[in-house]
Amino acid sequence: MALRKNLLITGVSSGFGRALAQESLAAGHRVVGTVRGSRAQQDFEALGAGAIGRVLDVTDFDAIPRIVAEVEAEVGPVDVLVNNAGYGHEGVMEESSLDEMRRQFDVNVFGAVAMMKAVLPFMRKRRRGRIVNITSMGGFVTMPGIAYYCGSKFALEGISEALGQELKPLGIHVTAVAPGSFRTDWAGRSMVRTPRSIEDYDGLFDPIRRAREAKSGRQLGDPAKAARAMLALVDNPHPPAHLLLGSDALGLVRDKLTAMSTELATWEAVTRSTDGTDQGTLS
Repeated sequence: MALRKNLLITGVSSGFGRALAQESLAAGHRVVGTVRGSRAQQDFEALGAGAIGRVLDVTDFDAIPRIVAEVEAEVGPVDVLVNNAGYGHEGVMEESSLDEMRRQFDVNVFGAVAMMKAVLPFMRKRRRGRIVNITSMGGFVTMPGIAYYCGSKFALEGISEALGQELKPLGIHVTAVAPGSFRTDWAGRSMVRTPRSIEDYDGLFDPIRRAREAKSGRQLGDPAKAARAMLALVDNPHPPAHLLLGSDALGLVRDKLTAMSTELATWEAVTRSTDGTDQGTLS
C-alpha cells in the first residue's frame, strides 16, 4: 500500500489481527482495531499514534453499524476491512452441541457478514474499497473433529466469492485469505474444545487432538510474513478471489482438488445420467 490507508481490523489482540496491525502501523498506515475490552484497547493503542482501538464484540450485530459509522466520521474512510475475528471449535460432531455450532457461526460467519454490510454503503458511495476475509485451509479441506469450524470457513469462502462478484463492478475487491498452520493461538488458548463422551470415536479422534495440542506454537507459518503478504495483497490492483497462505495449505488443497477430479471422473456417467431429454427452460 503505497499511500497511507485506514484499515479496520477485527480482533487485534493476538494472532493474525495483531500481526497485521503491527505491520500496517510500521508501514505508516492507520489501524482501527476491534478488541473485546477496555484493557485490550489500551494495550493496542500503546502500539502508537496510528493505533485506534474500538471495543466491539462482533456478535453484537446491533452495535456494528454504529461503530463503523463512528470510525467513518471520526477517523476517516475505511479503505480496507479485514475480518479477522474468529476462533476454532474442536469436537466430534455427535458430541458437540447445537449451541456450540451457533456460537461458532455467529463469530466466524455472521459477525464477518455484519461487518461487511456495515462498511459497504460507504465503500459503494466512494466506488472503492478492499475487503479481506480471513478464512482457513479448513475452508477447503477437512479433518475429523473440526466439523463446525470447517463449516463456518467453507461458508465464509463461498460468501466472499459471491460478494466479490457483486462488488467488482463497483470498484470494491473481496479476497478470502486461507492460512494453513501458523504460530498463533488458534490451537492453544483460543480454541474451544468439546469434552469427549462417546468411546466409539476414541481411536480416530484422540490421537488427532493430542497431535494438535503438541504442535501448538510450533507450526510452520510465520504470522508476520502472513501480514506482509496481506499488505501486498490489498495494494494489488488485481487481487485474487482466494489466496492460500502456507505451503501446507497449498499441498493439502492441491491434493483435495486432485482427489475431487478423480471422483468426478469416476462418477461422471451417473452425474450425466440425470439429465432430461428436454433441453428447454429450467424449472
